Amino acid sequence: MLSKKDGDYLIKIAKLAVETYLKKGEKINVPKDCPEHLKEDLGVFVTLNKNNELRGCIGYPEPIAPLINATIDVAISAAVNDPRFPSLTEEELKYVDFEVTVLTKPELLQVDNPSDYLKEITIGKDGLIVENGFSKGLLLPQVATEYNMDVETFLANTCMKAGLSTECWLKNETKIYTFQGQIFKE
Repeated sequence: MLSKKDGDYLIKIAKLAVETYLKKGEKINVPKDCPEHLKEDLGVFVTLNKNNELRGCIGYPEPIAPLINATIDVAISAAVNDPRFPSLTEEELKYVDFEVTVLTKPELLQVDNPSDYLKEITIGKDGLIVENGFSKGLLLPQVATEYNMDVETFLANTCMKAGLSTECWLKNETKIYTFQGQIFKE
């Protein structure tokens, strides 16, 4: 578990990374004052909201890089590479709120029957990854609560995020992973 101080630091770095990239076109280096424990490999997402509306969200679901490096990378990507939105402008930056979600390692849910997923997933605690063949979709834990989803709706929306049918979670070849996220907001 990270502290609120750690979360505030990650938000500060995410904002600095985006601001520097938008102003100078450069990626910042890991600050010298970065605490050692923020260099552990962890998954992370950075979400940008403007006027309480999504403006960008990109992340690494797997722990493939040190948390601080991953935060810098995905913050910039959320600002300029989210295919759902045009690149953030420097002028917009003052209207954007940053959110950093640090993830636990995804765990495959093992069930005898796909309908058992409904009993295994906890809304407000679990994030989901749905995988079928080369298709993969992810929704963060907070999405289900923000949109008042029940477990079945959460599964269906994660399937859609993967570009699959809303019922794909009922197929035996579909894999469902859960993870938890520690959310830090401005």
